[in-house]
Order: sequence, then C-alpha cells, then structure tokens
Amino acid sequence: MAEERVLRRLAAIVSADVVGYSKMMGQDEAGTLARLKSLRSEFLHPKITEYGGRIVKTTGDGTLIEFGSAVDAVSHAVDVQRGLAERNADLPEEQQIHLRLGINVGDIIIDGDDIYGDGVNVAARLETTAEPDGICISARVHDYVGDRLDLAFEDIGQQSMKNIAEPVHVYRIRLGE
Repeated sequence: MAEERVLRRLAAIVSADVVGYSKMMGQDEAGTLARLKSLRSEFLHPKITEYGGRIVKTTGDGTLIEFGSAVDAVSHAVDVQRGLAERNADLPEEQQIHLRLGINVGDIIIDGDDIYGDGVNVAARLETTAEPDGICISARVHDYVGDRLDLAFEDIGQQSMKNIAEPVHVYRIRLGE
C-alpha cells in the first residue's frame, strides 16, 4: 500500500493569545466572552482579511492565523496591537483585552483546513515569549521583513523553548519607537 503524500508549503504563522483570559473569565464569564466575540467580529477578523491572512482556528482565547507573506503577517500584527491600544484607551482596565502575538515563518503540513508542524509550534512558543501587548518574531521573520517596514526591533537572542529541539533566535518588535 502506497503512503499518502503529505502536502506542505511555506507560510508565515501568527499565534495570538488573550492575556489573562482565565482570570477575566473567572471575574465575568458572560461579559468577557461577549467582549471577545465583539472584538473578533468587529476588529480582529477584518484585520486578518485586510492583510490577506486566513484564520486556521480559534481555541477559546487563542487564534492561529496563516499568511502568505512575513511582511503581511508583521504588518497585520503591528496594526492589531496599535488598534487595540486605541480601543482599550476608553475602557475600564477590567474590560480591556490585551494580546500577545508570536510570528514565525516555516514549512507547514496541510491537513484539510488545519496546519501542523514545527513552524506552527515555534509561532506558538514565540507568542508565550511576547510581553502583554507585544509581538515576538523569529529571526526568519526578521530576515524576511528586513527594512521593508519602519519598525524598531530588539534582539533578545537565542531562546530555549518548550518541546522545540533547537533554540530559536527571537526579536521583539518595539511598537512605541
């Protein structure tokens, strides 16, 4: 019996997660869910479309997004974080939604509408490395973006990541600079 051919492609992957989601849900489940759903439909999902991305899946407070371009993925992430800062400025602290974003470029395995592989796993680990309201990118993404975008990057060096065999060279995007 012949093995089924695995479909692969190179992609820019964004992993997004809501900061403090469990605590927010513990304090106000219905309100938190309503705010997140509203934020997704009115702001986050349209931004993904605007930059040519595709939502692979949402899991509670997390979202996995695929882009065909590292520049588009980073532009999207920066626009989202800046837009969230503006949206949060008028809200009480307990109603604000903050994100962490991680971006990687890697080879992915396609399985229907889902994607898998080390490229996805590294993006998820980069997201956990990011500060609240921050964006962490791999050196691969940094290399693709280069000076195409007017952004400041902080080189935070090689980072060991849970269940990733080799350390990943990481950069933080400095949004306030």
